[in-house]
Amino acid sequence: MKLDKKNLKRIKGDASFRIFFRKKSNKKNSIIVYTNKEKKKNLLIYDAINSLLIKNKILAPKLFNENYKKNFIEIEDFGNDTVFALLKKKRSNKLKLYKKSIDLLNKIQKIKQNKIKNFKGKNYKIPIYRDKKLLNEANLFYDWYAKKFVNKNELLKFNILIKKKIKFLLSKTKLKNNIFVHRDFHVSNLMRYKNQLAIIDTQDALIGNRAYDLASLIDDVRFKSTKKFKDNIYKYYLKLNKKNINKEFFLNDFEILSVLRNLKIIGIFTRLAIRDKKKKYLKLIPYAWKLIELRTENNKIFSDLKKLLDVNFSSKIRNIK
Repeated sequence: MKLDKKNLKRIKGDASFRIFFRKKSNKKNSIIVYTNKEKKKNLLIYDAINSLLIKNKILAPKLFNENYKKNFIEIEDFGNDTVFALLKKKRSNKLKLYKKSIDLLNKIQKIKQNKIKNFKGKNYKIPIYRDKKLLNEANLFYDWYAKKFVNKNELLKFNILIKKKIKFLLSKTKLKNNIFVHRDFHVSNLMRYKNQLAIIDTQDALIGNRAYDLASLIDDVRFKSTKKFKDNIYKYYLKLNKKNINKEFFLNDFEILSVLRNLKIIGIFTRLAIRDKKKKYLKLIPYAWKLIELRTENNKIFSDLKKLLDVNFSSKIRNIK
């Protein structure tokens, strides 16, 4: 398969190394995903995870064609209606959209399969989301963000202390790593297509903690919502899963993973600005801080981490975009 550039229109991308084009034809539109970096993850694994989801009756982009040698695949086009775009409309029923998102998450979390053949005919096994990986992700906060604001003489000490606090929090999680985790389950990766919700951007999926994707959705930096709204969504998820979760353990893990995820996000958004010149994500950092504050405010498990963050990052720093 070769690319006919006449029929291609570049469309808005994401935070990855991929470039997206919409391909117009009389029969059906499609999306060309092109990348020459992290090709295995962004093309081969991406399609493998999509195939697994489709096999389990989840709406994800089907593969139409591939030219791995030339760094691209052609996949199904779900249009432009992300849940995020729908939420921004004045008359949108925000609660209904979030509940539908929870319904989709619930369906995804029922997947038991962790192996699928990729388009090269080889088996891909979804890795486990181990503590070491979570720790490495949280370290992005230190590697890219903290270095900008913590005094050079204090940096080493800060690094040692924050790693210690993060390891402590990870040691306090209660749930098993036995659930399909999308890892970026948020409103920009959910799309309305033919009156259903579809999921995209699946290449980072792992087998991990049940609370992770819910934390991604509820404590999402892209869409600001009230504490009451967040609590309503959280309760809806609990209602759907009342028979198979321990409420105390689940809340514990939800709050820990939300905090660690938002520390990671602050690090990633800073890296995108510095390394990749994608500065638009910086405006989301103040709200990521608000989400960290929300979850650490009344929970003693975060007291040491909260003190460390409060000493080193003033409210003025936290509001820098």
